Amino acid sequence: MRTLTKLALGLMGKLRPAPPRGPATKTIQLPTPATEGGMPLMDALRERRSERDFRPDALPENVLSNLLWAAFGVNRPDSHGRTAPSALDAQEVRVYVALPEGAYRYDPEQHRLDLVVSHDIRRVTGYQDFVDGAPLDLVLVADHARLGMVPVAQRQLFAAASAGAIAQNVYLYCASAGLSTVIRAWLDREALATALGLGHDEQVLLAQTVGYPKRASS
Repeated sequence: MRTLTKLALGLMGKLRPAPPRGPATKTIQLPTPATEGGMPLMDALRERRSERDFRPDALPENVLSNLLWAAFGVNRPDSHGRTAPSALDAQEVRVYVALPEGAYRYDPEQHRLDLVVSHDIRRVTGYQDFVDGAPLDLVLVADHARLGMVPVAQRQLFAAASAGAIAQNVYLYCASAGLSTVIRAWLDREALATALGLGHDEQVLLAQTVGYPKRASS
């Protein structure tokens, strides 16, 4: 769907998900992530960049597993610590994954994806036209109910800082794994919250598209 069409539908409050492309399973148990190796950190920082051209090819499950673990997985099982920081260890940001067959919520403790809706919500994750055809779009959602110890006026700021750290983890993993990614804030948050069935304490913060590049970088 073209950007102008999405904008028009958004103004009318009619931006909606598409039918699913294939059957959705209730739960996707991800393989154990590879937590060693990869590109050296300084090399990954040098290669980190935003790209907006994606092949439609689905990511293999092991790559999806590594991506989500890098984003906000559990890296210290004894304390349930994550790969990205959060204020007071509230871990208030939830990672949703929009796939052609449905939208899933990432469960870091079980390292699995749980089905939320059996619709293709990719086009609702942003006004850009490329989000419709990329293999997946991540959606970062803040659960403000988990920030009870933080003053209300500061909760959005704290959650946004955590989301930024998660997004950078995704960027660095993508640089290491030869994937393309771009973080996005231009989206209809109300339409996306409705598509995901979010509650009143939950807020869509950012989205991030991930996939294989259409052409090799020069």
